[in-house]
Amino acid sequence: MSDSVTGEHDLLELMREAGDLPGHVALIMDGNGRWAGERGLPRWMGHREGMKSVRRCVEASLEAGLKHLTLYAFSRENWDRPAEEVEALMSLLVEYVERESEDLLLNGVKVRAFGDLDRLTDKARQSVQVLEATTAPGDKLQLNLAISYGSRDEILRAVRRLAEQVSRGEIMPADVDAARFEQQLYTAGWPDPDLLIRTSGELRVSNFLLWQIAYAELYVTPVLWPDFGRRELFEAILEYQRRERRFGRVSA
Repeated sequence: MSDSVTGEHDLLELMREAGDLPGHVALIMDGNGRWAGERGLPRWMGHREGMKSVRRCVEASLEAGLKHLTLYAFSRENWDRPAEEVEALMSLLVEYVERESEDLLLNGVKVRAFGDLDRLTDKARQSVQVLEATTAPGDKLQLNLAISYGSRDEILRAVRRLAEQVSRGEIMPADVDAARFEQQLYTAGWPDPDLLIRTSGELRVSNFLLWQIAYAELYVTPVLWPDFGRRELFEAILEYQRRERRFGRVSA
């Protein structure tokens, strides 16, 4: 057994001894293009390599005992990238479904996709629907894929829906509270993230789950997404476990 594997096993044991795990981990997967550029490769090859990291991260989440994992797979702003890169990303999404759906099902992973999915290519959208249907029985880990997603758009969508309910006389303005608002979000019924991880060292949240991460612990690593694996996820969780979460209150 290599030192790397031994080290990962030790980290896993430390996590299990450290106390409560985060119930929901969200991940901004950043650095695919930079990873490819550093190697003189086209950007799409960085995205392809990043698919391997998705698999490693899902496997590690299952091993650690996480219940919810949310990955920022494709933002609404990503539509502004060159057409050939967008096309490659759509093709990789289809490929991911074809390669991973059976293993996800066998390992008890339930996949949910959220965002403006109508903008996806027909083939990509159909693949996502098949993936959700195939993995619906999963009861060990819920894997949420943010695709064609932007948090500001999500919030505006929720506001419009509530405004329509008010205009139809179904509710009064005074009835609009946080709980009713959250029911209009894509993430309705899910727990908020406890831990938000961002790879590649960038210090921003990039329009991701702005409402939901209000009290999430933030963890930024310089590791580029294609190099992110079990060790890096376990290290992030251990750091989370070391922190005292006060939610605006003072220490006991």
